Formats: sequence, C-alpha cells, structure tokens
Amino acid sequence: MALTQRLDLRQSQTLVMTPQLQQAIKLLQLSNIELSDFVDREIEQNPLLERDGGGPDGGDGFDGEAGAPDRAAAEAAGADGAGEAALPPSDGRTRDTVEMTSSETMGSATESPLDTDFENVYGDDRFGDGSDGGAEVYGAWNERGGRGFEDDSSLEATLTGEKSLREHLIEQLKIDLPDHGDQLIGLALIDSLDEAGYLVGMDLAGLAGQLGCGLDRVERVLAAVQRFEPSGIFARSLKECLAIQLREKNRLDPAMQALLDNLELLAARNQAALLKVCGVDAEDLTDMVAEIRKLNPKPALSYDHTPAQLVTPDILMRASPGGGWLIDLNPDTLPRVLVNQRYFARISDTARNKADKDYIAERFHSANWLVKSLHQRATTILKVAGEIIRQQDAFFTHGVSHLRPLILRDISEAIGMHESTVSRVTTNKFMATPRGVFELKYFFTSAIQGSDGQAAHSAEAVRHRIKTMIDAEKPEDVLSDDKLVEVLRAEGIDIARRTVAKYREAMRIPSSVQRRRAKMSRM
Repeated sequence: MALTQRLDLRQSQTLVMTPQLQQAIKLLQLSNIELSDFVDREIEQNPLLERDGGGPDGGDGFDGEAGAPDRAAAEAAGADGAGEAALPPSDGRTRDTVEMTSSETMGSATESPLDTDFENVYGDDRFGDGSDGGAEVYGAWNERGGRGFEDDSSLEATLTGEKSLREHLIEQLKIDLPDHGDQLIGLALIDSLDEAGYLVGMDLAGLAGQLGCGLDRVERVLAAVQRFEPSGIFARSLKECLAIQLREKNRLDPAMQALLDNLELLAARNQAALLKVCGVDAEDLTDMVAEIRKLNPKPALSYDHTPAQLVTPDILMRASPGGGWLIDLNPDTLPRVLVNQRYFARISDTARNKADKDYIAERFHSANWLVKSLHQRATTILKVAGEIIRQQDAFFTHGVSHLRPLILRDISEAIGMHESTVSRVTTNKFMATPRGVFELKYFFTSAIQGSDGQAAHSAEAVRHRIKTMIDAEKPEDVLSDDKLVEVLRAEGIDIARRTVAKYREAMRIPSSVQRRRAKMSRM
C-alpha cells in the first residue's frame, strides 16, 4: 500500500480547561481561610474589585432549607454576558457578589463551571469511585504529582510544615479507633482541649446527650484517647494527668496513687503526713517525689506552643420550628466582593489606545467571572450540604448510632453533579449542627451489604449492634463470633465472621472465652 499525504477534517467534543474554569475549580476546594487570602490577592491585582464590609441589610444572599437546596442554586442562573460590559446601576452605587449574578453579566443556567467531569479531560476518573467517603480529593491528588492548577509548582511548595497537636491527635484517632462513631466522639474531645491538653470541666454526660450516644461509650473513647501521645493528654485534672503518665511507665502502684491523692500535702512539703498516708519510708518517698517531678504537667505544650485554632463553620444548621432542618451559609466566611462599576465607566471613557481598552475589558470580565465563581461556589456548597442533611437525618435526630452508609455517588446522583465536584465541596468545609461542628466528609461512612443484596447498613451501626448484644449477654450464654454472625444475618445484615472479629477487636472487646471467664469470676 502506497504511503500518501492527505488532509482529513474530524469533529470531536472536548473540554477546554480555560483559566476561568481552572479558577472556578480551584475556588470550590478552598477552605474559608484560603478563600479569603485568594480574594485579597485578586483585589490587589484587579483595580475594579473591592471588598464590602456589609450593607445595612447585613444579608449574605445565600440561605435555604435542607429539603429544597435547588432554590438557592437557581439564584445563580442568568444570561450570557461574556461580550458587552454591563452598565452601572442607575443609582450610581457599586454591585456586590450577589447582585452581579444577574442576567446582565452572568452565564446561563446551563453553564456549570463548578461541576466538571474530569473523565472528559484526562480520560480516567482521578477522584475515585467515592467508596472511601471523600478521602480521594483533588487537593490530595495534586500533592502526589498529578496535574494541578497551583501557580507555585516548585519543590519548596511540596514541603510540609510542622504538624499541629490537633493533626497529630487526629492521625492517632484514625488508627486506634476505626469505628466512625467513636471518631466523631474523639473529634469532639480533641476540640475541647485547652492549651495545656486538659479537658477542664468536661461534662461527659452532656457530650453523650449532644451526640445521642451512651455515657459508657463516651467514657470508653476517653479512656482510649488518654493513651495517645503526648502522654498525659485528655486528663481532666493534674492528678489524672500524672496518673496517666505513671500508668504508662507501669509505676502507678498503691503508694504512688496515695501520693497523687494527696498532692496538696506534697505542695505544702508535709513529709510526715505523706509518709503516713503512703506507707513508705523517707528514702522511698524521696524517689517517688523525684519521679513525679520528671513528669510533664502540661503535655500539650511539650508538642507545640501554638494554641488550637477554632474551626469557623461554613454552614450553619438549625432545627426548623415546623419540623426538619434549616441551613444557611455562614456570612462570616463569605467574602463580599464588589465590582466598582463607577470606576470602570470612568476609566473606560478616558482610555485612548487599544492596549488600555483591552486591559480594562479583561480586568472587568475577570472581576465578573470571580463574582460568578464565588456565588456558584456558595450555592454548590449549600446544595451538597442540604442533601447530606437529608440523607443523614436519622443521625441528627437520634445520634451517632444512626449514621447511615453514604458515599459520594449517593450525593452526586441525588443533586445531579459529578462525584469530583462533591468530593471538592466536602473537603475542608465544616458544618455547625445541633450535635457539634463536623467536617462534611465525616458524614460519609462505608456500608455493610444486607442479606437481600442491598447495601443498607452502616458499618458504624453494625458495630454498635455488636456491642449492644455483647453488653446484654449473660455469663452462662456468652455469644461467640459465629453466634453474632448468625444473629446479625437473621436481622438482615450479611457479614463475615472475620469482619465481626475485626469490629470486636477494634472496640477492644475480649473474645467469648475471655468474656466468659471474666463474667464467671464475678459471680
């Protein structure tokens, strides 16, 4: 066959990653602090942008009900305004991020720059199938060397800073407490620490009531996190802090416990009284006091000196008087940006050459696009949060044990967005609820397949059911792992014996043989 040259005309559809589209995607995954910094940089670079401290109405323009998030998303709809520049309002004032989403300047409702299918761009789904509960997010993929949109791609940008105490504790929490409900309790305890690492005045019963779980479960999680590093963390008093550290050294004997019970005598240097209550001689007491002095009374300060930063929620949730839930975006985290129309009109009239006119037009269109991107980011977050609340209604109503299985695909299919969009929305976004402040990704939990073939049981709920059955067992009728599997399958939960054993060990529950011996010894 002869080789010849020829011209072919081929038509195909591709998604072009324009700078504006890259910016919209980047905005969606930013936390509220990162977003504020980004907007500040844009204001420095664009003379047509300025911040608004809030008008007399104080409104942010974004609110809605969890049952109807489409209403808020529909506010972003408008007509295409990429061509002619919009005229300033007749009253001469500037317009903010909400007003600038009108049909005069913004795109149509069919345009959705924040909802992009990356399979069309790169040929494969780099955000996972959602089964990991939102762990595979765009930001993490970018740090591993993928194609990102960060301006700074130098080697120094990949270096990580020093871990905060909170990050250090959360890493241990995920390893030591695989149960999703226990992790939520652990997060609440972490957020309650003071700068020294104490839970001063912590009301465990109040926390149990807030999260809708038993007091014994909160106490069990507290006992687990008190074994974390740095040693002595999560203590409720100086006595407990020192006792935790001595217990880890295997030095908490009765004499040492008596010394801890009488720390006021130690502070008063009342050696005679200490010798009497501890039942030791002077030499042993000296050694015990020296050992106490080696301990760290403020374990958090030994790890870092930066106080934990309070989380500012992006979404505010509250109960509706008529039933259900109401959600609003936190106005404190929404940058209110204005496009200075009066200044734009003035400099447009004074521009003489083509370069100046092109620059002014480019800055104006860039400002309009930023306004639209900010508004669509807000409405997209509200839409995703509303669907999460709808699907996890049982958790907010009844507590941790009622978390239902949820993956990214469930949310994306319900609201008509791509999984990658939902993944970006649920990263670094926090919601204040009646049960505490949670990151959106924590509402995603793995599922246990039902006996009818449907994935209808949350892994956390199954673990809670196993613990409930074990707690209720009698000494003469201790449930083996096989028996637990039999009971769970009768309840419609298809689970393997090794999974039951894994869950039981994760909750630090002994085997049936060990439990039988312990129960018989107490009879």
